[in-house]
Amino acid sequence: MTHKRIRIGMVGGGDGAFIGAVHRIATRIDDGFELVAGALSSDPKRALNSALTLGISEERSYASFETMAVTEKQRPDGIQAVIIVTPNHMHFPVARAFLEQGIHVICDKPVTKDLSEALALKELVQQSGAFFALTHNYTGYPLVRHAKHLVDTGVLGNLRVIQAEYPQDWLTDKAEESDNKQAKWRTDPEKSGMAGCLGDIGTHAFNLACFISGQKVQEVSADLTAFVEGRRLDDNVHTMLRFNQGAKGMLWSSQVAPGNENGLKIRLYGEKAGLEWSQESPNELWLSIFGEPTQKITRAGHGAGTEANRLSRTPAGHPEGYLEGFANLYLDIALAIQSIEDGAPVHSVQGLIPSIDDGVDGMKFITAVLNSSENNSAWHSLDQTCE
Repeated sequence: MTHKRIRIGMVGGGDGAFIGAVHRIATRIDDGFELVAGALSSDPKRALNSALTLGISEERSYASFETMAVTEKQRPDGIQAVIIVTPNHMHFPVARAFLEQGIHVICDKPVTKDLSEALALKELVQQSGAFFALTHNYTGYPLVRHAKHLVDTGVLGNLRVIQAEYPQDWLTDKAEESDNKQAKWRTDPEKSGMAGCLGDIGTHAFNLACFISGQKVQEVSADLTAFVEGRRLDDNVHTMLRFNQGAKGMLWSSQVAPGNENGLKIRLYGEKAGLEWSQESPNELWLSIFGEPTQKITRAGHGAGTEANRLSRTPAGHPEGYLEGFANLYLDIALAIQSIEDGAPVHSVQGLIPSIDDGVDGMKFITAVLNSSENNSAWHSLDQTCE
């Protein structure tokens, strides 16, 4: 691990916020970070109570993220990086405030609420010279890294078919009319942005397909639906994909599929072999070489490669999953930031950490899917950046 902890702050993620707690746990697993400051809520009283509960001193609990960015930059012991775990509509203004101070940014996905903000944020990242990481946490799973290795080393041959899906069921009824805070903001276009299920979990399936395959989506043909009456954003997405190296794909994400909790799955088929991985059984990767019996590769077991083993924390047979995968991403982020502090150029440390470019690609995907669906599922290029 790093030879000293990275000083971090957090914007959002106060008392009762699910994802903020997940990020904090992930930062602590390898002891690579120390949470020292926060603007944890837009409600100053709630922000302070949350900060004190987390061991943040009162003087470093801020009522606004703007004040936090400026003040922390001026402190000799100020934060080196900020974690953004707000609703989507706040990602851009918060990231901008800290990038303008030269503070590294770790941002939850999707990167912004629309494509124009994502493109503007990319310019800010480049101008700032700061490091930017996007927390597509599924890229941190050991067997996802191994799947990427198998594709990269030609075990599958030229890829032909890529299928990704992410079904859930938690929005099957109109949960936004209950006291469910997550449902309220994720179905509100003012806070979630222009996409609902598509932005929330569809982007994870999209990112995973691109990460493992090493290919980029060029065109989409999509059909979005809000099945729950009165819902303002999509809750089901069907998309066909054309990749830049010739592969064809399909992506389904849904939050109205009863019986599904977090069913992220990916299947890749090449001229030589196929792969299948499921987030709910993350310690198993199935490799099917054409004409041979299907192999089960287990995390930390026989057949797992160097990169997968680097990120495996417990012996084979002891399950690892969501929190450890998140922690693996934070492990790589800590190493990257420490390398920058030791003098390495920012552009040299990104490695397999999702970047601002991945964030822009995600917003291009969302925009293209929306445009396709609005035009009777006509094929739409991701490079057509119509707003």
